[in-house]
Order: sequence, then C-alpha cells, then structure tokens
Amino acid sequence: MRGIILAGGSGTRIYPITEGISKQLMPIYDKPMIFYPLTTLMLADIRDILIITTPNDQASFQHLLGDGSKFGLSLEYAVQPEPRGLADAFIVGEEFIGDSPCAMILGDNIFYGNGFTRLLQQAKQDAEAGFATNFGFRVHDPERFGIMELDADGHILSVEEKPTSPKSDFAVTGLYFYPAGVSKYAKQVIPSARGEVEISTLNDMYLQEGRLNGQLLGNGFCWFDTGTFDSQMDAAVMIRALETNQSRIIACPEQIAFDKGWITAEQLMERAELLKKNSYGAFLHKVLEARS
Repeated sequence: MRGIILAGGSGTRIYPITEGISKQLMPIYDKPMIFYPLTTLMLADIRDILIITTPNDQASFQHLLGDGSKFGLSLEYAVQPEPRGLADAFIVGEEFIGDSPCAMILGDNIFYGNGFTRLLQQAKQDAEAGFATNFGFRVHDPERFGIMELDADGHILSVEEKPTSPKSDFAVTGLYFYPAGVSKYAKQVIPSARGEVEISTLNDMYLQEGRLNGQLLGNGFCWFDTGTFDSQMDAAVMIRALETNQSRIIACPEQIAFDKGWITAEQLMERAELLKKNSYGAFLHKVLEARS
C-alpha cells in the first residue's frame, strides 16, 4: 500500500509565521509538524510515501527527511504548483500510486488515541478489499469542515463540503484510505465553483457505489487540524503533557521503525547520538537500553 502526505498550501491563516517557512515544517512541541502525519502512516505499516509540497518548500522537506531510510521508509517527493483541492493529490501522485491502494493524510493533522493503530490497520485491510474509509470526529463548528451524515447504525448517508446547514457534527478528518484506482476516480471529479478538486466529491463517488466506510474517533481520541495559532498551541500543550506524564516521545518515527524492525540498533544509535543534547535523543537512548 502507498501513502501520501499533502504538505502544500501557503499557510496564509498563520501569516506572518509561514511567510518564510512551510507550516508543516514548524514545530509542534519537540518535533516538526510533519512527523505526526508521517508516523500515522507508519503505524498503518505504510513505508512507501510520497510527500507533496509547494515548489519553494520541497528542498527543505528533502533536507529534513531525505530518502526516508533513516526511518526505514522510502520517500519520494512531488510538487503541487498551486492549491487545487485535496483530491488533486491523487492526480499529482498518479504515477507513484500506480495500481496500489493508497492512504492520504494532510500534513497538518495530528491524531492521538488508544487503539488508533488497530483502526488504521482495519482501514488498510478494507482498502485492499476495495473499500474507502473516512475518519470522523465530532466538532462544535461543523460548517468549517467536510461533514459525514450517519444513520443509527453508523453507516454514511451523505458527505458534504463545508455545508451552511450541516446534517451532522461529525467532521471528516484529514485522513483517507482508498482502494486501487483512486487516481482514475479523482480525475473524474469536476472542479467546484472555487476551482478545487474536492475530496467530498471523490468520497461521494465511493458512497454511491456502496464502498465508503465511516470510522468515528470517539471518546479518548484527540484530533487537531493545526492550521491556526490556537490549534498549534493546543496541540503542543497536549503533546508536552502526554510526553511528560508517560515518559515517552509521541509520534517518534525512529522508535516506530525500530520496533517494527525497519531500522537496526546501529541506525537508531546514530539518530540518538545526533539528538543527544535534548530529551528526544535521551528517549532514543532509553529505547536502545530497553532492548539490550
């Protein structure tokens, strides 16, 4: 299965910060924002990942992440010249995706909750079986998001993009799983009035075929769309509190890669030594010590 991180956009909602740096390269507490979506894909056992950036930002992402080998991954890069909607990622990444199922996550989305890995693995299995999955989260301002309407059994009845009169308060988060052929479907989406290839339209195509699953993230889960000053601060405070209380690093690609056998102890030690002047590096040393 292939994965895409959509890390484009101009980040105008958080100017002047993003006038000189991509939003997804900014820190959320102790690591770059992009580590969070990257590790979400890793938890789903996805190792072949395409990172879509703006033309100006691509070199910075490559400098940070390289070819992905330090995390046991294979990373490729592509450019989205201008924002054309979320579903455009599957058109930009058509050659990369090929005939594989594909997951796509937005570069500013952060997820945390017990059992999340199990839900990711289920969505991956469903995609391999021909079904798409949208992850939903209850919000107090549904008019700001794509929304999924559900029946009493939790089945999706409709999907809408930023409706003025929302039929539910379950937002469609920035994490999507699709079966093989998603690029073909995305190319059939007619751009909306705002000129974007809307993800809600793509989702509705699968819904009409009876191939769209809804997975709600209920009590105990946190989801942040870190595109505002407040949401970035809220996410950073949560991450700091969790890491302090649990004596661990959340969204640590080195640990995940090591636990899955994707990198060796020597590779992990190299990263630990590079980062040894802070708590992140100290944690990597503890991971190694626990295995010795």
